[in-house]
Amino acid sequence: MINMAKFTETELADLIAEAISDKKGKNIVSLDLTGFDGAICNRFVVCNADSTTQVAAIAAGIEEKVFEKLGEKVWRIEGQQTALWIAMDYVDVVVHIFLTELREFYKLEELWADAPMKRYEYEE
Repeated sequence: MINMAKFTETELADLIAEAISDKKGKNIVSLDLTGFDGAICNRFVVCNADSTTQVAAIAAGIEEKVFEKLGEKVWRIEGQQTALWIAMDYVDVVVHIFLTELREFYKLEELWADAPMKRYEYEE
């Protein structure tokens, strides 16, 4: 049976954050970019991990959970070869999974400092 129910980008971002948490991703945030002209999507979900193995596992976990729960496939995915920074494009929501050092270097959230931010806190 095909799931014909649509979901909001907020629901998608929340599910992605849950999938990140399942794989022990750190510092999970969502940035609402809807108020910005020229933004490539409506929402970024950003996290980091301490190893390339974990970065890759988080990406795989997101792909699996989003497809399982919402029937939605990732439209495009980049960075899997090195797993230093994987970007997953779900059209309205783009996920950035960074190796911790690269997240600190690129400071993506600072580029969008005016965007409303939601922090996800999960029990360890």
